[in-house]
Amino acid sequence: MKVTIVGAGNVGATCARALANREVASDLVMVDIKPGVAEGKALDMWQTSAVQLYDTRISGYTNDYEKTRNSEVVVITSGLPRKPGMSRDDLITTNAGIVQEVTREIIHYSPNAKIIVVSNPLDVMTYAAYLAAHKPSNQIFGMAGVLDTARFKSFIATEMNVSPKEISAILMGGHGDSMVPLPRYTTISGIPLTELMSAERIEAMVQRTIHGGAEIVELMGTSAWYAPGAAAAYMVQTILRGSRKIVPTSAWLEGEYGLSNIYFGVPVILGSNGVERVIQLQLNDAEMELVHQSAAAVKETMQVLDRMSH
Repeated sequence: MKVTIVGAGNVGATCARALANREVASDLVMVDIKPGVAEGKALDMWQTSAVQLYDTRISGYTNDYEKTRNSEVVVITSGLPRKPGMSRDDLITTNAGIVQEVTREIIHYSPNAKIIVVSNPLDVMTYAAYLAAHKPSNQIFGMAGVLDTARFKSFIATEMNVSPKEISAILMGGHGDSMVPLPRYTTISGIPLTELMSAERIEAMVQRTIHGGAEIVELMGTSAWYAPGAAAAYMVQTILRGSRKIVPTSAWLEGEYGLSNIYFGVPVILGSNGVERVIQLQLNDAEMELVHQSAAAVKETMQVLDRMSH
């Protein structure tokens, strides 16, 4: 089993390390545009194999996509962070160009690969990859929901002083300020969160989750990488092991939740074929309204890309 990670920055390298430690793949390839970075990080990681006790072979290359041939799963983390003076539209245009170029290279050497997009703005970058790949939409999807639910669970675990392993949660919507955590579908060891925490405390957890990425940027002056890298690795592992887990994922919708022609965060069954089924939750009116507000925000960013394509 071969996995490629495009972009050997903090998120890509963290994802690679998590996958190597779990021995999910036999071969792990990192590709980066910056000379020596992927090679150096791969070498450094491989030198931990005797200490961490794993067999996964890790290699790094500068812009050599031939080495990614026959990858089972590809994780795309490449793209630029937003710079001062850069509008959101500028960021979308720049990163879409990068993601589409990478996608074409990947598909050339691994036409059957499942592609997980991690680049931001997440939902629109997943759409950009889909437009470039000319592949079934269930094989191209975005990693956001796993990260956002992990944040939600970690905040609840801290608040309730319980193990995060006991918490099950679902979150929908775009990756950003419009995301929709769903407390009604959140349980601790099977007990509904709404029975264990006041509405005010739950709302505080929801708001902290929505701004979870921004909180870290404010603290460190740069965006997170441990949790995003681990979340992407979790998705790769789920696909390679054919686990068929229900995972919140940015997936292509064709009528589900009253939404069509949009990449949007929904619970899906994730397995060896990629997105095997979109799960339709019975949302109440208030939840559905939040979901549709989030979809409108995502559609707006997708339109920037559509205008660029014409």
